[in-house]
Amino acid sequence: MNNAPIGVFDSGLGGLTAVRELLNVLPNENIVYFGDTGRVPYGTRSQSTIKRYAWQDAKFLLKHKVKMVIAACGTVSSVAVNLKHDLPVPYTGVVSPTCFAAAKATRNKKIGVIGTTATINSHSYRDLIHSFDPEVEVTEQDCPLFVPLVENGFISKDDPITRLVIERYLDKVVKSGVDTIILGCTHYPIIAEAIRSVIGDGITLIDSGKETAIYAAKILKENNLLNDSAEKGTCEFFVSDTPDGFESVAGVFLGDNMSHTVEQINIELY
Repeated sequence: MNNAPIGVFDSGLGGLTAVRELLNVLPNENIVYFGDTGRVPYGTRSQSTIKRYAWQDAKFLLKHKVKMVIAACGTVSSVAVNLKHDLPVPYTGVVSPTCFAAAKATRNKKIGVIGTTATINSHSYRDLIHSFDPEVEVTEQDCPLFVPLVENGFISKDDPITRLVIERYLDKVVKSGVDTIILGCTHYPIIAEAIRSVIGDGITLIDSGKETAIYAAKILKENNLLNDSAEKGTCEFFVSDTPDGFESVAGVFLGDNMSHTVEQINIELY
């Protein structure tokens, strides 16, 4: 048995969708989550800044003796690719498991990828999909307003602002004939219902948080790091900005009533 926690980080609270899936797949695991709410969003930053932020976030988690680090952030996964080689514990981002799932899901070999501007400009999803199957046609679209919409609670499919933004961004993607769309940012599953109401039921949505949780379980098993305790795991939450309102927002992301506390830390110390 290895009861050391799994470390998860994201630029904000979107990575909590990955935590939600981890709790479903690995309910006995302990989790330490860090949301860099003081520096969100990462998607509009330079590559050098994103890499520096990612390394600080990972170092914070390592201080908690985590047995694995998960970058539950499409931007970090796309830009800070060296983390896998720099960390002393197993690591995964969201890109690889998500691309694998999308390549398996598509029927007509047309996949859409939506993400932050930094993620889309890196072409990480496109390039990895082509490594699986070079014949797949990939349509990319950055959606820079999605993260602030989610972080500020504009998540309802009935909200006219949310629908208008989705329609504006996804028009090209849908018209390209895709049958599968990758939600290339862990914030995006929160508005999946709203996205579905715009694009219809004929397109498969790939949840990066869900696919990453499944992949993380595989990695832990292969490395004999699974916690085989019969007790339900615990969660610790940390943020880099004020924790005010965390419980209500996190409750939306986790799909559960929050009874946890959250601690603010100074990420610049790492």
